[in-house]
Amino acid sequence: MRRLIAFEQVSLDGFFVDANGDMSWAHKRDPEWIEFADSNASGDGALLFGRVTYEMMASFWPTPAAMETMPVVAEGMNNMPKAVFSRTLEKASWKNTTLVKGDIVAEVRRMKREPGPGMAILGSGSIVSQLAPAALIDEFQIVVNPIVLGKGRTLFEGVKEKLGLKLIKTRAFGNGNVVLYYEPMA
Repeated sequence: MRRLIAFEQVSLDGFFVDANGDMSWAHKRDPEWIEFADSNASGDGALLFGRVTYEMMASFWPTPAAMETMPVVAEGMNNMPKAVFSRTLEKASWKNTTLVKGDIVAEVRRMKREPGPGMAILGSGSIVSQLAPAALIDEFQIVVNPIVLGKGRTLFEGVKEKLGLKLIKTRAFGNGNVVLYYEPMA
């Protein structure tokens, strides 16, 4: 069965976007972080997005600016297969993207049963909050950024039941980011 990882950036006070929906605060350009991002982007998997994150990513990664600033990540983002879950989006024009309008839980269950490489959710808090309670996310990679936003949206907004997680690994970076790796508790 294919694994599904959620790779998420949050502020120290637990928000994945600020009160205006912005997450530019999470973007670091130091060499250590870029090397980490490059190594994660060079995989052979599929990316899953909600509409808002998809539109943000699709507006940047296919551009010359993306290829200039982060060429390895841009190449990976543009070439990996992608699925965008949306009831309102009319078409998905970013290279290698499939638009999925149906039941997200049923569709991801089906995708996990298919042969192939793993999948990753980037951002897309609405997707995480729907898939986590259905026990479809195999690992959470949470990047805690050294910033306090004061207001915003939490990653698990809308989750109604407790989700027990087990810390399996950590990694600290010189820029102050800390990646926490969690698996759901059985």
